[in-house]
Amino acid sequence: MRPEAGLIQLLDPPFDRTAKDPGYIRGYVPGVRENGGQYTHAAVWAAMAFAHRGDASRAWELARMINPVNHALDASAAAIYKVEPYVLAADVYAVAPHVGRGGWTYSTPARPDGCTGCWWNRCWACAASASLALKPCLPADWPGYGMQYRFGDSVYRITVEQVDGMAGGLSVDGQAQPGFELALVDDGAIHQVHLRWPRSAT
Repeated sequence: MRPEAGLIQLLDPPFDRTAKDPGYIRGYVPGVRENGGQYTHAAVWAAMAFAHRGDASRAWELARMINPVNHALDASAAAIYKVEPYVLAADVYAVAPHVGRGGWTYSTPARPDGCTGCWWNRCWACAASASLALKPCLPADWPGYGMQYRFGDSVYRITVEQVDGMAGGLSVDGQAQPGFELALVDDGAIHQVHLRWPRSAT
């Protein structure tokens, strides 16, 4: 991880001075994509791993580094990044003079095995076929957030409130639920979901 450059390297150092052949990865120049640069698929998976562990602080540290908006907060940052700040770059270069430069922003949007952007979305929201499990991983200073989720012709308006202590709970249309998973019903109605989620200690 290189916070000063805003990137998460997959492997370091690059495979340019080794007698052993690691395969196609060596075909990229040093500091680009898997060969010592940020390969964003893997960077997103790293953030997901910390989120699944409940380490909100580290998960959001990585997520903010991956977020393309944070690579173009001013003109000088945008001049370094050089690609669209509204598209997740598949890789970020890690070698001078191009450290921090994004690459391959519209790489695999139609691939069924999961493009970078799809994994990014999946990192923070997952839905099963007829149920929705809520397990947010929030920065400690967030009071909460709201979102709207569409299931067929139904709309679920979800409010997440981060609370101190271990007390938490989920309600759907005012009815308390036994856990943190709700059954989704395609009835064309608007449903109100309120989640009280215990604030993480990390």
